[in-house]
Amino acid sequence: MPMTTDLRKNLEMAGYYPELVADVLEVALGGEDVVAHLVHPETTFDSVEVRRHVTVLVLTPTRLVLAHVDDHPADSENPSASASATTESVPLDQLRTVALTHVVPVPEKHRAGALPTELTLAVGWGSVQRIDLEPAACGDPDCDADHGLTGTSSPDDVVVRVSTRAEGADAVRSAVGFARELSAATAGAVRSRR
Repeated sequence: MPMTTDLRKNLEMAGYYPELVADVLEVALGGEDVVAHLVHPETTFDSVEVRRHVTVLVLTPTRLVLAHVDDHPADSENPSASASATTESVPLDQLRTVALTHVVPVPEKHRAGALPTELTLAVGWGSVQRIDLEPAACGDPDCDADHGLTGTSSPDDVVVRVSTRAEGADAVRSAVGFARELSAATAGAVRSRR
C-alpha cells in the first residue's frame, strides 16, 4: 500500500472521516509512494452552524496530490448530513509557485532553526488567481483626489495556514517539514525540465 502508517495515523488523529479520506487518497495516489504529507483539519464557525473541513497534501515522487473533504449538514432537500471529498493531482513539473509566509514574533531575537508561530503555505499551478484591491493613495495627507486602485494578484490554488496557537507547535513543525520537502521536490522538477 502506498499510504504510509504515519499518514494513516495523522488521518486518525485529525478525527474527520479518516476512512473516507484514506479511501479517496488511495484512489488519487494510484499506487505511488508517499514522500511527505500534511494533514490539516479545520473547523469554521458562522452565525448559523459549525462546519468541519480537512485538507490533505501528499507529495509523491512525481505529483502533489490534494484531498479536501467538507461537511454538508442536513437540510430540506437532503434529510441526512453528507460529506464531499475532492482530490486533485498536479504533476510536480506543473507547479508554478510554492510560497511560504513565516510569522516570527520578536524577529530581532530569532535564532536559526527556531519554529515560526505561524506558517502559511500557498501552492500555485495556475488554475486559480486571487486579486486583492485597495484604493491607491499619494503621499499628501490633504489630497482627496481619486488615485484609482492598487493591488496584488497571487496564486490561490491551495492555501494552508497553521499556527502554534490554533494547532500547536507539532502541527507547525509538520507543516515546515512538508514545505521543505515540497520546495526540494519542485526545485528538482525545475532542474529536470532544463
